[in-house]
Amino acid sequence: MRVAAFQLAAGGETASARLAAIADAVTQAKRADATLAVFPELALPGYGAGEVIKDAARERGDELLAALARLADRSGIAIVAGIALERQGSIVNAAALLRPGEEPVVYAKRQLYGTYEKALFRAGDIPPPVVELGGLKAGLLVCFDVEFPEHVRDLARRGANIVLVPTALPRSPAAHFIARNVIPVRAFENQVFVVYADWCGTDARFAYQGLSSIAAPDGSRLAEANESDPAMLVGDIDPGAFSASKEQNPYLDELRSV
Repeated sequence: MRVAAFQLAAGGETASARLAAIADAVTQAKRADATLAVFPELALPGYGAGEVIKDAARERGDELLAALARLADRSGIAIVAGIALERQGSIVNAAALLRPGEEPVVYAKRQLYGTYEKALFRAGDIPPPVVELGGLKAGLLVCFDVEFPEHVRDLARRGANIVLVPTALPRSPAAHFIARNVIPVRAFENQVFVVYADWCGTDARFAYQGLSSIAAPDGSRLAEANESDPAMLVGDIDPGAFSASKEQNPYLDELRSV
């Protein structure tokens, strides 16, 4: 399976403009022969939008989700994007997986980061899904979730080959360490691929780290972005190509209860 991960420029665009940008990016992904396109956390309506996020979720969240589903159907490309949705009277920070001809799969972020997110969202209470995707099994997480080794290990133990992570990582020395070191370690210690799609640049509230990447089971990066520029990262996901790494580092097979 070929994956395209998009590092998007943060800014003040409307949700409609962001949706149009996603549609353009999906066209780019199709030209690159990708069958999956992954976008950042809260790609709709934008991570730094503040209280606007709540209104957008209530007024247009499911409409935008349906628009993403139509885009997946038209293009023939699966889409993973961060989106704000209203569920059971509360706003959730979600990752949505849209597969052509299939019902949307929505995962609500469980590990909300900082006072900003906790003031806007209700934390999800359902474990992240593992779903069939392009002959593989894919798990969904959102940003801060992936920094908890328990969540990635849980997905791997449930059979995930690849973990898809829409991200909004504010710039800091710790964030640089997370993007450069923690993400490939999560891939290595669980023998999975990790697709980590971040913002770059700034919006009204945050400056973002960038450094999006596609990490492989041996800890290498199939593709990576810099800290400042929008980018499309393309990587071919072939678990068989890393069988030697799995044999050398059989963490899941050797795991014992503690």
